[in-house]
Amino acid sequence: MSLDWSALGQVTVVSIGATVAVVVIFTLGVLALSRREDSTATGAGTGGTAALAGAGLCFLVCAGAVLYGLYLIIPQFHN
Repeated sequence: MSLDWSALGQVTVVSIGATVAVVVIFTLGVLALSRREDSTATGAGTGGTAALAGAGLCFLVCAGAVLYGLYLIIPQFHN
């Protein structure tokens, strides 16, 4: 039995990179929601609709990444 160590290393790097990317995007979504809450609480600004749209986009990207991961893992989706 032989292991392809370079392929294992590539999988490790890609999985760590994807994890960090999803966490960063989710964090940006939470930050946008926090900014929206701050702008609506102080009464300054337009009500935070841009921040809400940005947060929604960030969460949509995170959900897409999770669904794509499930698509890759579940073999019934490939038929």
